[in-house]
Amino acid sequence: MGLRDRILADTKEAMKAKEPARLSTLRLISAAIKDREIAARSDGGDKDGLSEADLTAILSKMVKQRQESAKAYEEGGRLELAERELEEIALIQSYLPRQLDDAETRAAIDKAITDLGAESIRDMGRVMAELRTHYAGQMDFGAVGPVIKERLMK
Repeated sequence: MGLRDRILADTKEAMKAKEPARLSTLRLISAAIKDREIAARSDGGDKDGLSEADLTAILSKMVKQRQESAKAYEEGGRLELAERELEEIALIQSYLPRQLDDAETRAAIDKAITDLGAESIRDMGRVMAELRTHYAGQMDFGAVGPVIKERLMK
């Protein structure tokens, strides 16, 4: 069962179980996917729809947006709204691949650097591109950038 099918099945299940918070988040996910499909069609993109990698990218972006919102709510003293954002994050992340831990992330970075023969900071873009193709949705690329930079500066 593909990611899109899982989301659709879970939406139906949430409707039947009368879970409004879960249903709301699943509808937001579906809306984001539909928006991206419409944008792809209007740009003359793929007529077959979005790939699993595209869906993973959409979900990753949604998690990042909610993390930023939760942080802003916490700083503003709106803890109930921050808690709601964190609940949405947990649900969205349940559809993403398992995140790599620090050791696995560092091993993946080292492997990419070795495979590409990267030697200087100028190779950072190639290393990032290599990691994105193999580990999309499995690591936080905002946090990976400084680690790559550190490795290439040695």
